[in-house]
Parts: sequence; structure tokens; C-alpha cells
Amino acid sequence: MEVKWHKKVAAMGLDPSKHLGKEISWLEPHLHKLKEYVGLIMRKFLFIVLEIQGIPSCFTNKSGRLYGLNVCGEGGEYETLTLDCPLFKNARIVLDEFQIVLHSKDPICPVGILHPLAFHLEKRAETVPLGKSNKNDDEFDLVCEVQGDCQQRCENISMSNHPASKFVDVNSQELQISRTKMDNTFSISCWLQDSSKTSGDLQADLEYVLMKIELQLAECCYSWENVFYIHLYIADMNKFAVANETYIRFITQDKCRFGVPSRSTVELPLSQVGLGMAYIEVLVANDETKRVLHVQSISDWAPSCIGPYSQATLHKDILYMAGQLGLDPPTMLLSSGGPTVELKQALENSEAIAKCFNCSIATSAILFVIYCSASMNESDRIALEKTNLFIKEMKLNDSDNRCSSDVLDPIFLYVLVPDLPKRALVEVKPVLYVLGNKGTLNNKAGEVSYVAQDYCGFQHENWHDECLQKCVVPGRLCAAVLSVTQDIVGKICSKFLLQDGAGCNTLVENQIEGIAKFCVYLLDAFLLENRFSWDDVTTFRLYFATRLHISHAELLLIFTRVFSEFAEQNPKRKTATDPIFNLVPVLGAGRSANSVDGLLSCEVLARKL
Repeated sequence: MEVKWHKKVAAMGLDPSKHLGKEISWLEPHLHKLKEYVGLIMRKFLFIVLEIQGIPSCFTNKSGRLYGLNVCGEGGEYETLTLDCPLFKNARIVLDEFQIVLHSKDPICPVGILHPLAFHLEKRAETVPLGKSNKNDDEFDLVCEVQGDCQQRCENISMSNHPASKFVDVNSQELQISRTKMDNTFSISCWLQDSSKTSGDLQADLEYVLMKIELQLAECCYSWENVFYIHLYIADMNKFAVANETYIRFITQDKCRFGVPSRSTVELPLSQVGLGMAYIEVLVANDETKRVLHVQSISDWAPSCIGPYSQATLHKDILYMAGQLGLDPPTMLLSSGGPTVELKQALENSEAIAKCFNCSIATSAILFVIYCSASMNESDRIALEKTNLFIKEMKLNDSDNRCSSDVLDPIFLYVLVPDLPKRALVEVKPVLYVLGNKGTLNNKAGEVSYVAQDYCGFQHENWHDECLQKCVVPGRLCAAVLSVTQDIVGKICSKFLLQDGAGCNTLVENQIEGIAKFCVYLLDAFLLENRFSWDDVTTFRLYFATRLHISHAELLLIFTRVFSEFAEQNPKRKTATDPIFNLVPVLGAGRSANSVDGLLSCEVLARKL
């Protein structure tokens, strides 16, 4: 976070009475306009002045502009005064009083200087309006807190400047969406269902899904400002640069004035399950209140974000961290030494970010999703079992770890994917519960007063605990990871696997439907016993292995049918028109790095706001 004021202006289009004392970020759109248009706007008037003064018109440049403003002010157009930046560790400068001194009254290019009259130092907290101080909170160093107007104005939402005619090439039935049911915080996913009818081009497919997301947001009177996290799934990591160029045409600082969303990017086997080249999931909030950490400078404390996404976003009491690679912060190069070294560095980077929010991954983590590259062999993955050891070491070294009641017991999901950015072997995506000043944590569930109903003949058995991990903060949030391995399938279905002609393991449709019913039963029981419902679910992902040999469309139909049947048997648990779950194709997933052989894994996060 860096706060800079104009302290001097000396350029066409900059008016001392209007622009002195304003933040650079506030003036950025105006500066870009001046760069492109100032000469064209004033051309006719200035030509007249030149003719009067006898200056030949050859001084104009080839584009017809007399001058082009340098947006960074490097041509002397303006000077700045820094009031707050990451180097100011203890306090920031607050101007209490200042005056604007007109140095030159030139009608074309007036020059003005900001002259401070009174100021004071204030303990650093979050960004505040110019000339005002905020003495309420002092917790979040390097964090920019944004508090927007919760009243949405549909007429102010600006869509991306992309021709709507591009949708003509894609049938509306091919662009599919899913959405969780929670009203104030929910996820929306979008994908191209039939890859045989899509362009096969990553840029085009990504444009389609991003435009569809924009339309969905606009229908709710939302915009990209309301999005605080984005999962970007692509089919080919070799085209990451193309994906990023397309992405930044939609998600920009101008459209996200309250902070760009955090992001995680991985390669998935999309085409193998009949999907297009791009797949997007966004987390959306109906308010514009969040704390965003977006540091772009190279440092020795954590990797920079060179791009339109933030290292972490705190919404309400949950910290959503961008996917962390094992990058050495000063050099931005992957740590050498293999997956274990990368994992340790990624966790250290995560810890550095967490400390900016006065928390620790060792004590506040709810969930770790750890993406593992398929380029690792089995022994490499086994080495990643040190994740718990690394976190325990952090916990022992954490001087702020005061008592056991302040420590959450996180859950883990390891996901095997074809490739990761920068050819990394590991990417860590932590989710943390940031308590703040609300009290102490207690992740011990209270006495269960609700009993789940039987569904399709399923009743609670002891082996159910083998496949379910859970983390609960009673009355506030609950998270669960349900992993269905081949052994579990054998207990669910009377007939397990059939061998096809190629010798590959496949499951017939009725067996997959049985697995889907089991997942719905067990997750419903988990939510119910912790006094949550499907309406409280913020995110619900179903990771399915490509060795199931089933298309995304077929699996979507099976789970949709199961949820509809479940809703009919349980009228109080209504389902929405769109699916409430997001099906994510992977190479494998599981609760440990050396057993990513799960056929299906569910990740659920529910919260009370």
C-alpha cells in the first residue's frame, strides 16, 4: 500500500485548484486521458496561440498532438508527496492543513505547489480519505481496507468493451453456470460444455466465460468490484501469457476500485472431459467491504504480485490467499531442491502474507488445498507429507501462539493437476479464519442436537469418519473435505469396478449415482450436526478424476438429478435452478500427498454472517 499526493503540478490539463492534494490512484484515469487526448483537445486553441506568437506548426508531432503527458510524471508534469508506504513501519503522515500556492498563472499550463501548514504522525492502520485520520483500527499493516457503498447501482455498472456479437458464435446451451445458494456471499462458475463446438482457442474460450460471468454479475446489479477471489482453470499452461493478457482486459484496477481479486491459476484436463479451454470460478459478495493486500514491489518478505491480482483478500472474517508458489521473494525464481523445498518456501510465503493480517497459517488456517504437478513422481509426492511437520514447526516458533484454544486444526486436500505456473511442482492455497478482536477461537464442536435423516438407505457407520475431514468454528463456519477412494466405493456399492477392453477401471452410471447419493447424505449430515444448511454454503467443489472415464456433462447430470431427488424427499432443503456445486476435473485428489488416488473429493465451506 502506498499513498501519494500531488505536491506540484506543471502540465496542460492539470489545474492546481482541482488536482493538487489528490491521490495518484484517484487521478490515474485522468492522467491516462491527458496522455492520449490533451493535445487533440486543445489543438485548435493552441495553434491559434502559436500563430500569434509566431511559432511554426512544425513543432507539433506527427499525430497532431502538441504535447503528450507522461503518466508517471517523469517529464516534470507533477511531483508527489508520499504520506504512507510499506517502508513506514510505525506511522504515517497525516496532513492537517495545507495551502495551494499558485507559482505561475500561465493560462495554458498553470503551475501550483502544495504547501503543508500542519501535520502529525499517526500509527499505521489502513487507507483513509485524504486529510482525515482514522483512529479505530491499527491491526493491518501493509493492508488496504476498502469500504464501499453497499447500495448497488445497476446504472453505474460498466461492462467490458467487448462486442456482444461474439456470443453469436457460442450457443447459450454450451455456456453453463453453477451458483451456490447463499445470498450475500456465493460462488459462480462458468464453463463451455461442449469442447467439440468451441473454437479450441484459449483466448476465445476465456473471453466467452468472462463475458458470461460479467453478464451474470450485471443481472444481480454487481460488477467485478464485488468479486474477491477468482479460480482460473486453463487447459494449457504453455498459453498462460495469452490467458493473462485476456484476463487483464476484463479485470482491471479501474473496474475494481476497491481492490483487484486474489487469484489461483492451475492447468486442468478440461478437454479430456468435454470442456473448453478455460473454466472460471469467482467468489462474490453483495457488499464492497474487504481488506486487500496487493504489493507489487520486489522485496525479501514475500513474492510480489506483478499483475492484476492481490496476494490475499480478507472478507468479513475469512482470509482468501492467492495460490502461493515456492518463489524466492528477492529473485522471484523457484526455489531449487525439489518439491519439498518448494513447499516449504510456499508455506513461508503464505506465513509472511498472513502476518500482514495479524494471523498465522499455523494457528488460523481452516483449509489447505495443495496442488501437485503431475511431473512429480510418487516418491516426490510422498515427501510432501512434511506439510504437517512444517506447519507444526511454525506453530512452535510462533510467539503469538498463546493457548491451544486459539489454534484451529486445519484440513488438507491434495489435488494432482497436469501443470502449474512457472512449471512449479507445488502450489499452496490456504484459507484462514481471522478472528480479530471478537474473542478466542474454539474449534471444538458442541453437543449435537440435530440428527441427520436417512437418505437412500444410508445410515451412519464408523467407516464414514475415514473419508471425512472437518474444521468447525461453532456458530460461525464449518469446512469439510470428503474423499471417496476405491476402497470407499467398494463399501458404497455392491458391485464395484468393471474392467473394459482397454484394461482401464470404469464405473457404471448407477454406481456413480450411488457415490453421489452417499456424498450428499454425508455432507448433509455434517452440515446439519453443526447447525448449518445448504443455504449457508459459500463454496462447494467436486473434484473428479479423469480415470472415471465420464464426461463433465454426464457427471453434472447425475449430481443434479441426485440433488433434485434429495430436495423432493427433504422439502425444507430446496435446491436452486442452477447447480449449487462446481465440478472440477483433475488427475486425482486425496487427503494426503501420497494417496491422490481419490475418484471423487468434495470441498465445502459454509459460514454464518
